[in-house]
Amino acid sequence: MATWNASQSIFNSMSNIIENPHSKSHPVMASNGESLFIPVTMEVPCDNQGTRMWWAFLASSMVTFFGGLFIILVWRTFKYLWTVCCHCGGKNKDAQKVVNAASSQVTDGDYKQTDDKEETAAPGVVEVGWMTSVKDWAGVMISAQTLTGRVLVVTVFALSIGALMIYFIDSSNPIETCQNFYKDFTLQIDMAFNIFFLLYFGLRFIAANDKLWFWLEVNSVVDFFTVPPVFVSVYLNRSWLGLRFLRALRLIQFSEILQFLNILKTSNSIKLVNLCSIFISTWLTAAGFIHLVENSGDPWRNFENSQDLSYWECVYLLMVTMSTVGYGDVYAKTTLGRLFMVFFILGGLAMFASYVPEIIELIGNRKKYGGSYSAVSGRKHIVVCGHITLESVSNFLKDFLHKDRDDVNVEIVFLHNISPNLELEALFKRHFTQVEFYQGSVLNPHDLARVKIESADACLILANKYCADPDAEDASNIMRVISIKNYHPKIRIITQMLQYHNKAHLLNIPSWNWKEGDDAICLAELKLGFIAQSCLAQGLSTMLANLFSMRSFIKIEEDTWQKYYLEGVSNEMYTEYLSSAFVGLSFPAVCELCFVKLKLLMIAIEFKSEKGESRIIINPGNHVKIKEGTLGFFIASDAKEVKRAFFYCKACHDDITDPKRIKKCACKRLIYFEDEQPSALSPKKKQRNGGMRQSPNSSPNMMRHDPLLMTGNDQIDNMDSSSVKRYDSTGMFHWCPAKELDKVLLTRSEAAMTVLSGHVVVCIFGDMTSALIGVRNLVMPLRASNFHYHELKHIVFVGSLDYLKREWETLHNFPKVSILPGTPLSRADLRAVNINLCDMCVILSANQNNIDDTSLQDKECILASLNIKSMQFDDSIGLLQANSQGFTPPGMERSSPDNSPVHGVARQASITTGANIPIITELVNDSNVQFLDQDDDDDPDTELYLTQPFACGTAFAVSVLDSLMSATYFNDNILTLIRTLVTGGATPELEALIAEENALRGGYSTPQTLANRDRCRVAQLALYDGPFADLGDGGCYGDLYCKALKTYNMLCFGIYRLRDAHLSTPSQCTKRYVITNPPYEFELVPTDLIFCLMQFDHNASQSRASLSHSSHSSHSSSKKSSSVTSILHTASANRQNRVKARDSRDKQKTNRMGQAEKKWYTDETENTYPRNIQIKPMSTHMANQINQYKSTSSLIPPIREVEDEC
Repeated sequence: MATWNASQSIFNSMSNIIENPHSKSHPVMASNGESLFIPVTMEVPCDNQGTRMWWAFLASSMVTFFGGLFIILVWRTFKYLWTVCCHCGGKNKDAQKVVNAASSQVTDGDYKQTDDKEETAAPGVVEVGWMTSVKDWAGVMISAQTLTGRVLVVTVFALSIGALMIYFIDSSNPIETCQNFYKDFTLQIDMAFNIFFLLYFGLRFIAANDKLWFWLEVNSVVDFFTVPPVFVSVYLNRSWLGLRFLRALRLIQFSEILQFLNILKTSNSIKLVNLCSIFISTWLTAAGFIHLVENSGDPWRNFENSQDLSYWECVYLLMVTMSTVGYGDVYAKTTLGRLFMVFFILGGLAMFASYVPEIIELIGNRKKYGGSYSAVSGRKHIVVCGHITLESVSNFLKDFLHKDRDDVNVEIVFLHNISPNLELEALFKRHFTQVEFYQGSVLNPHDLARVKIESADACLILANKYCADPDAEDASNIMRVISIKNYHPKIRIITQMLQYHNKAHLLNIPSWNWKEGDDAICLAELKLGFIAQSCLAQGLSTMLANLFSMRSFIKIEEDTWQKYYLEGVSNEMYTEYLSSAFVGLSFPAVCELCFVKLKLLMIAIEFKSEKGESRIIINPGNHVKIKEGTLGFFIASDAKEVKRAFFYCKACHDDITDPKRIKKCACKRLIYFEDEQPSALSPKKKQRNGGMRQSPNSSPNMMRHDPLLMTGNDQIDNMDSSSVKRYDSTGMFHWCPAKELDKVLLTRSEAAMTVLSGHVVVCIFGDMTSALIGVRNLVMPLRASNFHYHELKHIVFVGSLDYLKREWETLHNFPKVSILPGTPLSRADLRAVNINLCDMCVILSANQNNIDDTSLQDKECILASLNIKSMQFDDSIGLLQANSQGFTPPGMERSSPDNSPVHGVARQASITTGANIPIITELVNDSNVQFLDQDDDDDPDTELYLTQPFACGTAFAVSVLDSLMSATYFNDNILTLIRTLVTGGATPELEALIAEENALRGGYSTPQTLANRDRCRVAQLALYDGPFADLGDGGCYGDLYCKALKTYNMLCFGIYRLRDAHLSTPSQCTKRYVITNPPYEFELVPTDLIFCLMQFDHNASQSRASLSHSSHSSHSSSKKSSSVTSILHTASANRQNRVKARDSRDKQKTNRMGQAEKKWYTDETENTYPRNIQIKPMSTHMANQINQYKSTSSLIPPIREVEDEC
């Protein structure tokens, strides 16, 4: 009975064990009260005996692996033996053929011929066996070079990851369980995956060239230990987790898969993915092995020392082991697990110590700005590349995003191959709503795709203005243009160029089209052009630079010169379409209406010819009538003001006196016009009026005069003999046959004997190694054909002969050019060229960019400028020499009642100090401007445009041209207008010609070329006497503007005023500053010089050469030493004589303005001067001397009537 009870107890315990499979050992109470422990495993047995079948699964893999390896080795052994045997037999046969060769040749010649033919034909016929065909087909199927191969490789990888996921799911179950294949869904999916793996294994085996190495590959081993156990599972209705974790080794191929999909392209990304995949696959595989042995136990201990660990706990254990942390909360208990950890900790620690830092380094070095631009719907974007630095970007953004541009709905994308520094990065963050930065190169099509260059509105290329090799910098930018145009030919490109001669290379790009908006801003051309215009009208460079730069209005309450200067600085240049109310009016009438009524200054229009070609005309005169859709060029303080010209309606706004109330009205014609014409301030690629961009200068259909119908004196003056070439082939510049350098060289004695006066002295620093600055761009505006030959100022270069020899090739076709070899720092050389008698002294340097220290880049120019200002002169010796030789210098005629308006008093007085010499100095570093004037109080941190030398027009820096990039983008006509004003008439046709020959070509005078002379030029007029003398003392600028426009077709646009003119006490200072576009009520003073656009005068004859020349260079001769007190008395008397006239004029001012508002649109011809008016511009220095030393008020008038000589 006791035995039966014990048996019953054991049976009940076994039943409990079956019901609770996770228990490891179960105590059974015997009848005597003792506990009996029966060791059992945690796996659920498929029968009551608890039989384990793990060995069957492992045996299937081992038999497959070693069986296949044995077969391969046996096959290769037999193949090797067969090859050796056949090779030996082949040698015996070859020897036999050699012995019988002679007899075969003699006895059987025909047979030999047949064999030769067969042997010859045999190499051409290659029979491919079916095994080779199958092998090739299998290779194609698994090759990633074909679409089928890529699909198959990606599919196998995806299924391998899927099989690994199934393993992760099954790892929560016991290691070995009984499962019915028809009921277990995961087993069915795993079976399907492994069937696919088996087929893929077969393809790989067939395609393998070396079967042995293929059998030992990692992927093959993975298949051996994962595929056969699945089939065993179906047969035994059991599932053994086993070595299925080896599927994690497939992750090593992850980088290859991404490369097949063209996702990974860079070496860093491939290396990063490789390191991560190797690390993770090793980690997961090792965790799977620990999970297997720890949950199974040691076989030789009957699996008694197993422990229940989940797979993810094993992953955690391996990580803390590799990192040598080892918390001890989870550890291996089995002998197999501990033995594995001993070896793994060595390799795992090495891998962790090498892989993890490298992965972190790759992630850290990964491009922070390596993404792609995402275009925003309804918002344009531009790409800016090239020289991206804090200075260039800040200057560009300051002007591009200026508030005066209204709402700029354009996003700026910067592309550069170097990541920004902290300062530049902070600048980008401050403008993060409109600015994005990406690291890359425009020479890489992939990077161009990243910034969406094909959808960009334009691409702007910035140049390094301070580079040591300008030609290399231009070559880099040209390569950028080529790359961008090659990627997207339709993109609009605006690029900066340093050298003028390099612009020709852009014409070699097939898709470069300036008519579609492509522009090249040549900094050397514009910089020297600005300086050249300052030689004709000092201060003009400052005015033009301020016009295309966006400056905010700075209000100053004190009555200082800065107040009036800054009021003018706030003006910019804009374009807008003219209202239909202006149609039919002449250009002067529209200008007067806009100035008086709309408070706008219009200086030019875009005229559309009958052929549909559009061209820009500056102050064309009263013969041009405004047409529908005419584009006007305005000077105003912001874009909203310019809209008045577009909204103006005579019916609705005729009685409005406040221009701010002129807004869009409800007239049907205005609405129609607005719909037809887009906004003038919107960025564009093509002309707004539908026409193509054309040369802005020549317009034979709009000439006021026919040059061939001039009088004989005019023909002599213009020197337009059809048999002599006096102008270049375009008629835009004076030309002469090429001269040898020796013929223009001057020694000191020759220069002193020449007694130069009214000339331009160009002091230039350079040597054989200096980069050429292209002084042709300085000479061309001074040789424009809208000057008469006798009006051309002589140009004298003072500098190194070695450097000027290199520049002479581009200068030898210009008249009146001389060279004095020497140095600008030599006072002897400066005195030899009579620098005290020059109209302008220009100081340039070609060595500025060769110095690393920015503070020393301008040392030569600053030293030369200070050297000249400190010189002292006594001109009496020069005058005595001239008189003793029986002549006087040009503009120095002896006094006589006939030729001297000063009535017996010498016209000019000598310059006793170099501080009164007009100088303009080129600077590279803006902060160096503080060293030019020792008597100013400019702070070193003051912006260039706020400094006194720049405001006075005595300093010019190339940095002011940065604003042209954004100005050109918003309106490419602005660049055309600026180039027309400063270059003297350079056209795209002329640039193409220079690109061919690198020199101007002379041409015969024809009606077409002579017609090109009829264009405006900039001049300065004095108010001390002449037709405008009544307005010079307390008159209004608006009255002067209207009178000059209606009477002489002259367009005034600014004032050059003495710095201390606002002071009530007299001052000895002769410095002047620029006032741009003063208001109508601005009060004038007698010493003011007026900037104006002057019409070309065909009637200026040679008989007037002396007077005209003296008016240009009148400051260049000697001064009388009359006392300042007598001068002041005389000036006071003259001023008192004008008080009554001014009072009466002030009383009638309101009535006149009211009448003018109703008469500006009628082309009145009454009270106008006849057309034969000779315009006499006044030089700046002459006006300064007259202001200090004049004894009477009747001096040479700037404008006077020419007597009828007939």
